Amino acid sequence: MHRILHIRRLVLGNACRTAWYKCCSGSAGKMRAVCVDVPGGPENLLLRTVPRPQPKSGEVLIKVHATALNRADLLQRRGLYPPPPGESDIIGLEVAGTVDTLGPGVKGGWGRDDRVMALLSGGGYAEYVSVPEELLMPVPPNLTLCQAAAIPEAWLTAFQLLVFIAQVKEDEVVLVHAGASGVGTAAVQLVRLLGAVPVVTAGGPEKLKMALSLGAAAGFNYKEESFAQGVHDFTGGKGANVILDCIGGCNWKQNVSSLATDGRWVLYGTMGGRAVEGELLGKLLSKRGSLLCSLLRSRSLQYKADLVKAFSQRVLPCFSDQHASLRPVIDSTFNLEDIAEAHRHMEANRNTGKIVINLIPPN
Repeated sequence: MHRILHIRRLVLGNACRTAWYKCCSGSAGKMRAVCVDVPGGPENLLLRTVPRPQPKSGEVLIKVHATALNRADLLQRRGLYPPPPGESDIIGLEVAGTVDTLGPGVKGGWGRDDRVMALLSGGGYAEYVSVPEELLMPVPPNLTLCQAAAIPEAWLTAFQLLVFIAQVKEDEVVLVHAGASGVGTAAVQLVRLLGAVPVVTAGGPEKLKMALSLGAAAGFNYKEESFAQGVHDFTGGKGANVILDCIGGCNWKQNVSSLATDGRWVLYGTMGGRAVEGELLGKLLSKRGSLLCSLLRSRSLQYKADLVKAFSQRVLPCFSDQHASLRPVIDSTFNLEDIAEAHRHMEANRNTGKIVINLIPPN
């Protein structure tokens, strides 16, 4: 009789433990993430529980502490900028956090709880994201994870445009549109790092003040004055050697007027419209100007890996060297539960620098 009772206790105990493990493993396999079932406004951003990604070969699972907003996020929410095939449908192009799990075949020497930041093709608005190890970067020791989340997309975009696409040279004048945006504030600092001269446009005195404090040599309020005239005055009529343009259509006449002979006009966004009416080609031809177009999200893994490697070698040390010559500019922070309000803040064009979303409250 005692033996029967003992066996029953073992069976019941094992059953309870099995149920407990199933419950825990089910919970461990889930995460909170922001989803969009129907494209539309910020109110369509839904916070729900979804399956946690599993790292594939060569990938690292990151426990996300913070992510950041980008203009591309607003387009994706509205159904106008879908992720590349095979990538996560969850919005978010950059994160900072800690290493949770290493997938098979990871060779980079990453360890659990290492502080990392990463460029993504999607998946950033979530508690976990799986990333090819080639796209990981160590977080500089003097930066918080909140600050680090403001680096990958904006700074890699600016670095790519300036170094890979425009091939900026020392002493060249670089006109940076939206000079107080995430990419803009990064570009101003990078132009200085490259030994060139940044000038900016922005939509208000406070934004111009920020850009000037970061090293811009001149700034023009596009709402109140002709930036083309400002560039001509600043350069003695020579024009800007490089233009970083996320505006597009509505600015084309002033851009061509601002461009130096043999200059490079780098288009990476169309916030001001895609349509162009007028003699763009003739005017560009008369300047012997180059119109270069670039997107980062749709690039190959190898291209992004090369970009991350070059940035890590040339730029990343400048965030933590003795003088800390570079710094991410953060406008505001929100909790994940307030993601809709964060989107509204960006859509109203109120931000100067990056908008960061904290998933884990900073210490």
